[in-house]
Amino acid sequence: MSLSLVLALCWLVAANVIGMFPSKRNHWPAAYALIAIGIPLVGYVTYENGPMVGLIALAAGASILRWPVFYLWRWLRHLGRAQGNKAE
Repeated sequence: MSLSLVLALCWLVAANVIGMFPSKRNHWPAAYALIAIGIPLVGYVTYENGPMVGLIALAAGASILRWPVFYLWRWLRHLGRAQGNKAE
């Protein structure tokens, strides 16, 4: 197993352990740290193992961090609607 996959699995375990701890701020500071570490890690996994494994790693990370992905999707949709209204 390559170093990038070992690091990705450690990231997944850490994300799951962080999610088990109670938090008054709904885990957002931890999510920001996981995103900051996870994005370059997905790039490293893709570089070492190819695009299919990189997409699998991306899907695994998105399933762990589903609320930040949901809010990003909602924000992008809102931006698209705002751009559409300017054209009219």
